[in-house]
Parts: sequence; structure tokens; C-alpha cells
Amino acid sequence: MGSTVVHLTAGDPSPAGLSLVAGVALAKAVATLAPAVDVRLKWPNDLLIEGVKCTGILLERAGDSIVIGMGVNLVSAPELPDRPTVCFADKGVTIDRDRFAEVLAVALTDALWTWRHEGIDRITAAWTTQAHPIGTPLRVSEQGIDGTFDGLAPDGALRLRRAGGEVMLIHAGDVELQRPAKEGN
Repeated sequence: MGSTVVHLTAGDPSPAGLSLVAGVALAKAVATLAPAVDVRLKWPNDLLIEGVKCTGILLERAGDSIVIGMGVNLVSAPELPDRPTVCFADKGVTIDRDRFAEVLAVALTDALWTWRHEGIDRITAAWTTQAHPIGTPLRVSEQGIDGTFDGLAPDGALRLRRAGGEVMLIHAGDVELQRPAKEGN
């Protein structure tokens, strides 16, 4: 879809929350243009349709600026070796690229304003309402750590509840949704 630059200013919340800001904006844009499509956010930087990746968000910092790049699969989806992907057209939804960019720009401006003026708490609350449910089985790929989604910490870190009940905070990493274990297995 494109990229935008956020110039950090004194008093801004931690830039680590910008992936959540972008996710909230993407979910709002989709809700505006394709309200019948059930999308969910996956920490830290994906939007899913029926559990399958439809968008990705990448952030790169250069000094006091952060470039937020967003790829949105409107008409086609790339084939990835490690995970399935989907596009809106696969679900019978046609979204004009330029209109989506306009709506996304407004949603991102709103989410950035909220982040700057109301704080990361408002962003994490908005993000959580669009996420997969609490209790969703997850795996942090790089470390091979399994647990369940337990919401977000105040700074936007993922709360991963382990089998023994302890909660780990995950600040970075690739997180995969896992299928719940079937009874009797």
C-alpha cells in the first residue's frame, strides 16, 4: 500500500507502539470500506482474514524518524513458503486502491493523534478490541515458546501466558497463531 514517515517529537510515547498504531489504522480503514469482512489483528504487525495474513506492517527507524510501511493484499496475495496469505478479492471484496489509501491516511492520522495526545493506553485498548481473543494459543517462533494470548502490557508488549500460569512479556518476535489442541490427543 505504501509508506509514511513519522517524525518523533519531544513528549511522544515510545515509538515501539507505532506498529500498534498502524494496525489500529488498518483495521479502521477495512471496517470503513469492507465492513462485512471479519479481520483480526495479530501482534505485532499483521492483519488477518479468517486467521490468514492479509497485510503486513514494517517499521524502520532513521534518527528521529520512523518509516511505517504497510502492504495490503487488495487484489492478489504473495505466495509465502512459511504461511498462507489471502487478499480481499479472494473473499469477493473489491476495494479501490486509491480510495483505500485515502481512507487509510485519515485513519492513520487519527491513530497517530490518539497516540500522541491520549497515549499508548488508548491505542492498546483499540488494538485489543480488534485482536484475536484472549486465550488464543500462540507460539513465539524464534524462541519456540508456546502459550496463550493474555492481552497487551501497558507499553504494548505481548502478554504470553505459559502453561504453568506465569506471564511473559514479549517485546519483539514473530508470533504464530496455533490451532487449539483437540480433546483426546
